[in-house]
Amino acid sequence: MTTISVSVPSSLDGVRVDRAVALLADVSRAVVDDLVATGRVTLDGKVVTSRSTRLVEGQELAVDRPDEEDAIGPVGDPSVVFGVVHVDDDVVVVDKPAGLVVHPGAGHRSGTLVHGLVARFPDLADLPARVGSEPDRPGIVHRLDRGTSGLLVVARTPDAYRSLVAQLSSREVVRTYRALVLGTVEGESGVVDAPIGRSVSTPTRMAVSRKGKDARTRYRVEERFALPAPTTLVRASLETGRTHQIRVHLSAIGHPVVGDEPYGQGRSLPGATVRRPFLHASALSFHHPRSGEQVSWTSELPEDLATQLAALGH
Repeated sequence: MTTISVSVPSSLDGVRVDRAVALLADVSRAVVDDLVATGRVTLDGKVVTSRSTRLVEGQELAVDRPDEEDAIGPVGDPSVVFGVVHVDDDVVVVDKPAGLVVHPGAGHRSGTLVHGLVARFPDLADLPARVGSEPDRPGIVHRLDRGTSGLLVVARTPDAYRSLVAQLSSREVVRTYRALVLGTVEGESGVVDAPIGRSVSTPTRMAVSRKGKDARTRYRVEERFALPAPTTLVRASLETGRTHQIRVHLSAIGHPVVGDEPYGQGRSLPGATVRRPFLHASALSFHHPRSGEQVSWTSELPEDLATQLAALGH
């Protein structure tokens, strides 16, 4: 562990502490989140408890930065439950249940999908060191929100990791979701093309923002329902992979995902039985890293979402 201590210069006056720490300690935002959550960032000797704390010129900022040798990956946990729809020497295709966090982070240091993956596939443990990725995310090339169920692919080798990252960057990976949204969506299909960034008023949420990163979501209406309130079942495909992208984009066009409290605009479905966002990663397609062949998988709606859908009237 190395301690970095600096007097806040004028150039950082008013800057959020998480941004400053990422710059000074040369670590990712995910690592910064963990440093703050574990009390390893202080201002004038007092532990920083909020990432959004603004710095003041002259304050003493100290960070206990983990050394390379301290960067030990997660220990496998065989009790973590998740589905595997495909496995070979290069990739694992997972069917993640809702409620399971994908990788360790602030507030979730154990019991994540990664812990389960390392227990089932021990070869993943040394992958981050071989590709220069974060120790807590072995093989993880994309993610699903905690409340979202469905398919994601995990790389098992350096070549597979680099191939999948490149395919995601060039938008060759096709990720399709099924979502039940509030209201009657007009037309049969559409595209939401709006940049997404961190919400200024609520930093834990994302929002459409002119200062955000490019984000593009295509959607197609699958079915419409009238009771107990107007809702629409849509299939949405990601062209980019921003945090909470589908949830933010559908909410932005006035059709928030059923059960999505953070982005629900205070609206809900009367008598809803689902206790999380009605959002399921139902299809996944990419070029296999070894053969180059286009490979695809699908996943049916899990029981909680299927039950909610069956309860709707036309």
